[in-house]
Amino acid sequence: MKNKRRDFIKLTGLTGLSVAGGLLKGFAAEMNEHNSFSNMQNTNFDEQNVSIIGLYGGWAAGLTENKLPSFSFRNDKWKSLDKWRNAAKERLEERLAIPDIGGMPKVTISRQYTYDGLQVEELTWQLPYGRATEAILLKPANTKGKLPAILAFHDHGGNKYFGTRKITKTSDQQHPLMVEHQKEYYEGAAWANEIAKRGYVVLVPDAFPFASRRVMMQDIPAFLRNGLSDSDPENPKNINAYNQWAGQHEHIMSKSLFSAGTTWPAVFFAEDKKAFDILCDREDVDANRVGCCGLSGGGMRTVFMGGLDSRIKCAVPVGFMTTWKDFVLNKSFTHTWMVYVPLLPNELDFPEILSLRVPLPTLVLNDEQDDLYTLPEMQQADNILGEVYKKAGAMDRYKCSFYSGPHKFDKKMQAEAFDWFDKWLK
Repeated sequence: MKNKRRDFIKLTGLTGLSVAGGLLKGFAAEMNEHNSFSNMQNTNFDEQNVSIIGLYGGWAAGLTENKLPSFSFRNDKWKSLDKWRNAAKERLEERLAIPDIGGMPKVTISRQYTYDGLQVEELTWQLPYGRATEAILLKPANTKGKLPAILAFHDHGGNKYFGTRKITKTSDQQHPLMVEHQKEYYEGAAWANEIAKRGYVVLVPDAFPFASRRVMMQDIPAFLRNGLSDSDPENPKNINAYNQWAGQHEHIMSKSLFSAGTTWPAVFFAEDKKAFDILCDREDVDANRVGCCGLSGGGMRTVFMGGLDSRIKCAVPVGFMTTWKDFVLNKSFTHTWMVYVPLLPNELDFPEILSLRVPLPTLVLNDEQDDLYTLPEMQQADNILGEVYKKAGAMDRYKCSFYSGPHKFDKKMQAEAFDWFDKWLK
């Protein structure tokens, strides 16, 4: 896994995409060969104050350090849970600038079949912009009546060519890159399939801008294409070339969304909410028993969706929990542009986005050696969420678990997540 993630850093580290710290040592060594300044010693340099933005780190982190964000429920000024949640959600929605993407779209079943004991539906729906969204729906075959449901979010993984296929398996003939992907991140499991087998209706939509929602070469100016085209798209060589291009394109997309008056997390939320509406509208779904879950980029989407929509009765973000301070000082370079909400750190720390769902059940899963975060700040995020749930009198509905190993959602973690869903949704 580290080799793949290091390759990803090498391709995208200067654009703000998900990267791993390991490559930096090799990259720095390579740079040192050409940089005479690297051999100079600064005897006044305090290594305790090292940050990814140099001597500016301490100052930047100090802007919000040692004071509670103004909309934090940990702040003594907030006594009423409902008044706090309403005010904090309103402020978060203002900061996100969530776009209006219309009403309920028409859903088309492109194909329907059974595989591995599951009924599979390949769905599409058209939003007011872009190409149609493709999604996979899974549920146990030959079931009747209403079932609990899961909105399952695929990861980022530096791979925008794929979406739903990252966490599903609908045929014995998987793309070899997806066999490798599931082996690295999910211990070889298609986790959306596995939880569906437990008696859930599971919807996995392509996220913006992944897979069916990705930016196509034919739709952008020729000078931005780097010689790429949309031909022979399933060829692994072309997929890798596209993913490299898409990584370098993220800063363009992000700046364009900012210029349009919205944010990337807002677009995620708007589209994920539409998928959630579609899931809850189904006759085979009990809309009062629906949860959401995802790893990495999917964990980030779980944080926003779980925090903002109280219809999510159970939320399990995996491999995406830390503090804004961690991003400021240590890890913004390891993350996609999709994370950031301007000005929000003054008002809510990152875990407090998820805390807006208190007292609804929440499980956070972390990896101790996850190079996307520092362990102390993952632990601090746990402390923050614990404080909020304790103040709300709902500590029995919050849990955070740490697993040994790198960035992943392996079978042991999946088992805990699935058991948590069973506890609260069945």
